[in-house]
Amino acid sequence: MTNEYSIAVLLPTRSRTTALTDSVTSIVTRAKDVSRIQILFALDNDDTVGLEHFEGVIQPFLDDHDVSYEAQAFESMGYAGLNRYYNHLGGNASADWLFVWNDDAVMNTQDWDQVIDAYTGQFRLLKVHTHNEHPYSIFPIVPKSWYDLFGHLSRHQMIDAELSQMAFVLDLMQVIDVHVTHNQVELTKDSSDPLKPKQRFEGNPANPWDFHNPQIQQRRYADCDIISNYMKTTGADTSWWENVKSGKQYPWTRLRELDINKQMKQFNMKTDATGKVIEIETDNAK
Repeated sequence: MTNEYSIAVLLPTRSRTTALTDSVTSIVTRAKDVSRIQILFALDNDDTVGLEHFEGVIQPFLDDHDVSYEAQAFESMGYAGLNRYYNHLGGNASADWLFVWNDDAVMNTQDWDQVIDAYTGQFRLLKVHTHNEHPYSIFPIVPKSWYDLFGHLSRHQMIDAELSQMAFVLDLMQVIDVHVTHNQVELTKDSSDPLKPKQRFEGNPANPWDFHNPQIQQRRYADCDIISNYMKTTGADTSWWENVKSGKQYPWTRLRELDINKQMKQFNMKTDATGKVIEIETDNAK
């Protein structure tokens, strides 16, 4: 099926006004061909500030620039349900690429859409340059076919980590020449930001909801098999993943290569007979 657009920008937002305006403005004004872009918004139906700002500022701007957009209002799912917003938006997209975007992000690269479009037809996860050159794709860009395989983008709240780790062990990560400023409150320490630092299910593998919990990891690896099987139908090389599974290839080689500022840690865990984590050690590689 042919998609209507080249790129769908997926954008959940809550309570931000100036930041959202800056974010949307940067996406639109720095695009080469805005007619090939679709912006999909997720808002909370109890967010009076956000809804009024969207209707009074964002909508008129998009209409003036002839941008295709849709907005959905949800019962609030909170930060714990962040992936669920993106999953819903991805299901409504009609684009070759799904771009996981934030309302605290600003696009810096002129003609960024043209850079992404140059990879259309390749089954890769695209990674932009952003804060501290984090090795993960903080704003993942994936083919719509990735979503179609599962009917969702991510099973876990930590959508950037989930997609990035899968891309690393499948050797699908592609760094592109696009630069983004991420004005995340944890980085800017902006006390005026309406959304304070949030709980992330990451860093405590003993928690069954944690991103690094062994059962969560196994679920992720099972999804990698689904992607690998799809890749085989297209004639793509899946030897990296096959070697990872057989123990011939260290799974995090590509991640280590991109971790130039040594931001990652690896959890070494022992579990009991039921799979419960009983001992955790960490080192500098994930």
